[in-house]
Amino acid sequence: MRLSAKSRYALAATIHMAQLNNKNDYITLISISEKLNISKIYLEQVFSLLKRGGIVTSIKGSQGGYQLSGEPQHITVYDILSAVETSLFETTEETIKDTAPEMEEAMKASIYDSLDSVIRETLQKVTLYDLVSESEKYKSEQGLMFFI
Repeated sequence: MRLSAKSRYALAATIHMAQLNNKNDYITLISISEKLNISKIYLEQVFSLLKRGGIVTSIKGSQGGYQLSGEPQHITVYDILSAVETSLFETTEETIKDTAPEMEEAMKASIYDSLDSVIRETLQKVTLYDLVSESEKYKSEQGLMFFI
């Protein structure tokens, strides 16, 4: 499975927000853009989709910005990806239904439906909280220094 840049940026930005998870603070796109080195204009498009998908909320003004709409342990990777990548979760198109319907049904039952189910289940198991915890583990591994 290959995720688009939009999906990867949405995941990175929401992980960053979850790391800073202060319930009353709003995070600006500029700060996310600078921290992750992602175009602010591109982030605006991504956050528009995240807002429409109910992943983030926003307020305008000098104290404005975005915040997660829920706790990181309740927002799954599936939630985020389905907000920004609707085509990722579309059903597979029929290929040979008119000429060989039995093969079409066999492929659907044995491959397409199984893959869709496993992908959905996997993405629904991983939360933003899990990703923050995992990234902290890698952060501490990179920060180790050994002296001889």
